[in-house]
Amino acid sequence: MARKRKAGDGTVRQRKDGRWEGRIVIGYDDNGYPKTKNVLAKTKKECLEKLQKLKEECGGQTPAKVRPEMPFGDWLKYWYENHSKPKIRPTTQKTYEDRIRLHIIPELGGIPLNKLTQNDLQQFYGRIKKGGRKRLTEKYGDGLSDRTVRMCHATCRSALEKAVQEGLIRVNPAIGCKIPPKKAREMQVLTREELQRFLIQAKAEGYYELFLLDLATGLRRGELMALQWDDLNFKTGVLNVNKQVYDVRGELQLSTPKTKSSIRKLVLPPAVVDVLREYKETVDSRWMFPSPVKGDCPITPGVVRRRLQLILEHAGCKHVRFHDIRHPYVKHTTKIFSLRLMNFQAQAYPDARRKTRGACQLHQGE
Repeated sequence: MARKRKAGDGTVRQRKDGRWEGRIVIGYDDNGYPKTKNVLAKTKKECLEKLQKLKEECGGQTPAKVRPEMPFGDWLKYWYENHSKPKIRPTTQKTYEDRIRLHIIPELGGIPLNKLTQNDLQQFYGRIKKGGRKRLTEKYGDGLSDRTVRMCHATCRSALEKAVQEGLIRVNPAIGCKIPPKKAREMQVLTREELQRFLIQAKAEGYYELFLLDLATGLRRGELMALQWDDLNFKTGVLNVNKQVYDVRGELQLSTPKTKSSIRKLVLPPAVVDVLREYKETVDSRWMFPSPVKGDCPITPGVVRRRLQLILEHAGCKHVRFHDIRHPYVKHTTKIFSLRLMNFQAQAYPDARRKTRGACQLHQGE
């Protein structure tokens, strides 16, 4: 087995043309990407000699930012700023930063990167599971949730894996650690009677069209709030889902969905299109669900989440997450759920009874 080269020694390989190439990192650009120089030679020995000379000319030292003996906290911050942060969304950045600042660095930050062991990590996970919570301890207890422990592990593992790739450590000590298992959270689905009361209450509080559309499509909060009237073809009933909004420290940002599969076209039930057509006459905005307090802005996703809980409470329904009310659409076929939804709609929204009846008969006859 070939001996692994130490960090800062550079890399040597034989090219397809038979020549040997040596390459070293001489620094990092403003984005954190390595800047390299290389040498070429006919033999490996000659290549190593040239590479050593190049190292001496460039100072012979690994850049100060990255060295095996650096504190793990310094490496973690460097890894996050240069390798992780550029790839994740602003909303995700805050959770990473809080996790690193509040939990990982205070516990493990002072240990040298090349001295960090699996036992260090395992004990860290145990400590935060029992007493790692920094606030709301009276409500949730002293320990962190299983999910937060798993996320701390995922962050450490990713940062350490990059250190292995950079040649700073030989193995990733996070591999093999025991962490709390992932448990699927049981969906809380509204019953037929609860959904009926919910829609009636949503109508009374001015959120009927918003929640009706979500029940009919299963859209995520950010996708729902990002809808504009140009996204809906009233003739065909086709709704284009191609963007989402999210809140970053009080500021709304618009972006494309996270995955390609999230960009999609949905065909709305005719009765839902009719409701939206009437609703459009009352809206003076390009946004389908504009903010009542901010000009030319959609409703903030967080506001909708809180409003859902208030409507459920006022309607005497059990409390469910926004994600849960998407469950009937995601779980069952569109055709069956659309039929049920339109039946609920006819009872919850009397003005739509006439429009709904024909659509229900059409679905029942298919």
